[in-house]
Amino acid sequence: MPDHPSWLIPHWPDLPAGVGALSTTRQGGVSPAPYDDGAGGGGLNLGVHVNDTRAHVLENRARLRAVLPAEPAWLTQVHGTVVADAAAVSAAQAAGADNYAGAFEADASIATTRGAVCVVMTADCLPVLFCDRAGTVVAAAHAGWRGLAGGVVGRTVAAMRAAGADEILAWLGPAIGPSQFEVGADVLDAFLAGAADAQGRQRVHSAFVARPGQPGKYLADIYALARHMLRADGVERVAGGEYCTVTDASRFYSYRRDRVTGRQASLVWLK
Repeated sequence: MPDHPSWLIPHWPDLPAGVGALSTTRQGGVSPAPYDDGAGGGGLNLGVHVNDTRAHVLENRARLRAVLPAEPAWLTQVHGTVVADAAAVSAAQAAGADNYAGAFEADASIATTRGAVCVVMTADCLPVLFCDRAGTVVAAAHAGWRGLAGGVVGRTVAAMRAAGADEILAWLGPAIGPSQFEVGADVLDAFLAGAADAQGRQRVHSAFVARPGQPGKYLADIYALARHMLRADGVERVAGGEYCTVTDASRFYSYRRDRVTGRQASLVWLK
């Protein structure tokens, strides 16, 4: 797939030839401010739930659809851990379910057949794309801190293994960077509660930096936390994690930066 200003092609060295993946940016669409491209042009907002005009979102999704093998299996994301079958979502959409809003309430999806495109939308939360080394199973997970601490990564990995995946690979897409993600002690406590042992708790602690003079406040590295969670689930080959949606306003929507804003998408499929 050629480079294009409207999307990023993941730098994913181990990606099998039979797997396609991309992550959109805020550029290349028709949405006006505050969903625009940050430079006075139309934005590629793909989210229905942010009060953008329906016609704008449909046009933006049509532009994305033009470079995909099928309509993405849009989800209604709730910061949970449910993993949907992308083929079932696609079938529901084809049967008349509301393709605009998302046919299933879930925060991850898995696909084992061509013609099903896994997709998650984000605007600071972490999108994680998965495939197995054989290129037979793919998945996408929406991993905000609640979902990540709650186990959405582990649920997705388990679903892939149940579907016959061999060695699993992951790519971490654009999310809030470690210099911008200020959190409270409740977030640290949520991850510590899920740590299996002392080594796990040490790894969790290493992803949090206390804010001087601000008791109970930390800067959290969501990329490091995701790598820890993936490692705990046996996923060692992890690429990505080099972006910051908050500071890169020319390319990404950011809820923490702008509050009212659009959503970009990360997608993976079997070619």
